[in-house]
Amino acid sequence: MIDTAQMQRVGGQIGSNPAGIYQDNRGRRYYVKMLESAAHVRNEFIAAKLYQLAGAPTLSYLPTSHPCQIATEWVQLDKRYIAHFTESERKQAQRWFGVHAWTANWDAAGFSGDNQGVVDGRVVTLDLGGALAFRAQGDPKGKAFDICVNELDRLRSKEGNPQAFKLFADMSADQIRLAIDMVVAIPNAQIQQAIIDNGGSPKLAEKMNARKADMEIRKSLL
Repeated sequence: MIDTAQMQRVGGQIGSNPAGIYQDNRGRRYYVKMLESAAHVRNEFIAAKLYQLAGAPTLSYLPTSHPCQIATEWVQLDKRYIAHFTESERKQAQRWFGVHAWTANWDAAGFSGDNQGVVDGRVVTLDLGGALAFRAQGDPKGKAFDICVNELDRLRSKEGNPQAFKLFADMSADQIRLAIDMVVAIPNAQIQQAIIDNGGSPKLAEKMNARKADMEIRKSLL
């Protein structure tokens, strides 16, 4: 359990939410964000579990003593900006396009192309605060987060999402199908269990399974 009151702050905010780097008495470091609500924290934690269920690399999330804080293990990045990726690293990032779309992660690439990083040669999504039902700074998405996975088009559109466009727009139909398959392969029961076990609702589980089904339909139309 991460309790920042018992730790030393050794670094400041990096993303758009109030946050800091904290170090415990054994020298281990964590990045801890303060979010708008406990619901937003739970939302991001569930998003991380769904990414991991699909096999998509994320940072390691840890429980915190404060209900509005979310913590990840601090890692040293080899690269932080998509603009610095090699072609091989871009292909790695594109592999998880379907997971970003499924979870409605509008900030998959980040405002400055800084939400995908490289750690020990592996491309990792660095922040999941903008996935599922909330925007990155805590505003609910409302009806924009429904059972239709319009993100399959939205994340490849230059309008309003230039960094995601740079990363995903050149994907071929076959590459998109393979990315969708990463999600479609997950059994509905596993999705439901991951959501319920981490404080989510049956309604969210139903929606995520419906979104998966929508992606399978869209795959057949590519």
